[in-house]
Amino acid sequence: MTHKDKTINYIEFPLTDVVKTKRFYADVFGWEFQEWGPNYLSFSGAGVDGGFNGEDKTPVQSPGALVILFADDLEKTLAAVTTAGASIVREIYPFPGGRRFHFTDPNGNELAVWAEVAE
Repeated sequence: MTHKDKTINYIEFPLTDVVKTKRFYADVFGWEFQEWGPNYLSFSGAGVDGGFNGEDKTPVQSPGALVILFADDLEKTLAAVTTAGASIVREIYPFPGGRRFHFTDPNGNELAVWAEVAE
Protein backbone atom coordinates (compact mmCIF):
# COMPACT_ATOMS: atom_id res chain seq x y z
CA MET A 1 0.00 0.00 0.00
CA THR A 2 1.31 3.45 -0.92
CA HIS A 3 0.75 6.25 1.55
CA LYS A 4 0.62 9.91 0.51
CA ASP A 5 2.42 12.53 2.59
CA LYS A 6 0.20 14.96 4.54
CA THR A 7 -3.10 13.17 3.93
CA ILE A 8 -5.50 11.50 6.30
CA ASN A 9 -4.17 7.97 6.58
CA TYR A 10 -6.24 6.41 9.35
CA ILE A 11 -9.05 7.39 11.70
CA GLU A 12 -9.36 5.83 15.13
CA PHE A 13 -12.41 5.94 17.38
CA PRO A 14 -12.81 4.82 20.98
CA LEU A 15 -14.42 1.39 21.33
CA THR A 16 -16.80 0.24 24.05
CA ASP A 17 -18.69 -2.62 22.37
CA VAL A 18 -17.11 -4.82 19.67
CA VAL A 19 -20.27 -6.70 18.65
CA LYS A 20 -22.55 -3.67 18.38
CA THR A 21 -19.89 -1.65 16.56
CA LYS A 22 -19.29 -4.34 13.93
CA ARG A 23 -23.00 -4.95 13.41
CA PHE A 24 -23.87 -1.25 13.15
CA TYR A 25 -21.18 -0.23 10.64
CA ALA A 26 -21.47 -3.41 8.58
CA ASP A 27 -25.28 -3.19 8.36
CA VAL A 28 -25.55 0.54 7.66
CA PHE A 29 -22.38 1.34 5.68
CA GLY A 30 -21.07 -2.04 4.48
CA TRP A 31 -17.71 -1.73 6.22
CA GLU A 32 -15.53 -4.80 6.73
CA PHE A 33 -13.59 -5.55 9.93
CA GLN A 34 -10.45 -7.27 11.12
CA GLU A 35 -10.22 -8.12 14.82
CA TRP A 36 -6.83 -7.55 16.44
CA GLY A 37 -7.47 -9.08 19.83
CA PRO A 38 -10.51 -8.52 22.04
CA ASN A 39 -10.29 -4.71 22.17
CA TYR A 40 -9.30 -3.51 18.71
CA LEU A 41 -11.04 -3.54 15.33
CA SER A 42 -9.66 -2.17 12.10
CA PHE A 43 -12.10 -1.32 9.33
CA SER A 44 -12.00 -0.90 5.57
CA GLY A 45 -14.51 0.15 2.96
CA ALA A 46 -15.10 3.63 4.41
CA GLY A 47 -13.03 5.65 1.95
CA VAL A 48 -10.21 5.82 4.50
CA ASP A 49 -9.01 2.99 6.72
CA GLY A 50 -9.41 3.22 10.45
CA GLY A 51 -10.01 1.43 13.67
CA PHE A 52 -11.91 1.28 16.94
CA ASN A 53 -9.57 1.12 19.94
CA GLY A 54 -10.72 -0.19 23.30
CA GLU A 55 -7.24 -1.10 24.54
CA ASP A 56 -6.77 1.85 26.87
CA LYS A 57 -10.45 2.19 27.90
CA THR A 58 -10.47 5.85 26.78
CA PRO A 59 -13.99 7.20 27.34
CA VAL A 60 -15.90 8.60 24.42
CA GLN A 61 -16.17 12.35 24.81
CA SER A 62 -18.06 14.90 22.81
CA PRO A 63 -17.36 17.07 21.01
CA GLY A 64 -14.42 15.51 19.30
CA ALA A 65 -13.36 15.35 15.68
CA LEU A 66 -16.43 15.17 13.49
CA VAL A 67 -16.11 12.52 10.82
CA ILE A 68 -18.52 13.16 7.98
CA LEU A 69 -19.66 10.34 5.70
CA PHE A 70 -21.20 10.84 2.25
CA ALA A 71 -24.49 9.27 1.09
CA ASP A 72 -26.24 9.41 -2.27
CA ASP A 73 -29.64 9.07 -0.54
CA LEU A 74 -29.69 10.93 2.78
CA GLU A 75 -33.20 9.85 3.81
CA LYS A 76 -32.48 6.17 3.13
CA THR A 77 -29.25 6.41 5.14
CA LEU A 78 -31.03 8.17 8.02
CA ALA A 79 -33.59 5.35 8.06
CA ALA A 80 -30.83 2.71 8.08
CA VAL A 81 -28.96 4.48 10.89
CA THR A 82 -32.15 4.73 12.94
CA THR A 83 -33.12 1.10 12.27
CA ALA A 84 -29.65 0.01 13.39
CA GLY A 85 -30.27 1.66 16.75
CA ALA A 86 -28.24 4.86 16.53
CA SER A 87 -29.38 8.01 18.28
CA ILE A 88 -30.03 10.94 15.98
CA VAL A 89 -28.32 14.00 17.47
CA ARG A 90 -29.45 16.43 14.77
CA GLU A 91 -32.10 15.74 12.13
CA ILE A 92 -31.46 16.52 8.46
CA TYR A 93 -30.62 20.18 7.93
CA PRO A 94 -29.22 22.28 5.07
CA PHE A 95 -25.68 23.66 5.03
CA PRO A 96 -23.72 25.33 2.21
CA GLY A 97 -23.29 22.68 -0.47
CA GLY A 98 -25.79 20.12 0.76
CA ARG A 99 -27.76 18.65 3.62
CA ARG A 100 -26.71 16.46 6.53
CA PHE A 101 -27.66 14.84 9.83
CA HIS A 102 -25.67 13.83 12.93
CA PHE A 103 -25.88 10.60 14.94
CA THR A 104 -24.07 8.78 17.70
CA ASP A 105 -22.76 5.27 17.08
CA PRO A 106 -22.96 2.38 19.59
CA ASN A 107 -19.82 3.71 21.34
CA GLY A 108 -21.15 7.25 21.73
CA ASN A 109 -19.03 8.76 18.92
CA GLU A 110 -20.80 11.53 17.02
CA LEU A 111 -20.64 11.35 13.21
CA ALA A 112 -22.46 13.08 10.39
CA VAL A 113 -23.75 11.99 6.98
CA TRP A 114 -24.14 14.46 4.13
CA ALA A 115 -25.56 14.51 0.62
CA GLU A 116 -25.41 17.01 -2.21
CA VAL A 117 -28.50 19.02 -2.99
CA ALA A 118 -30.05 17.90 -6.27
CA GLU A 119 -30.12 20.66 -8.84
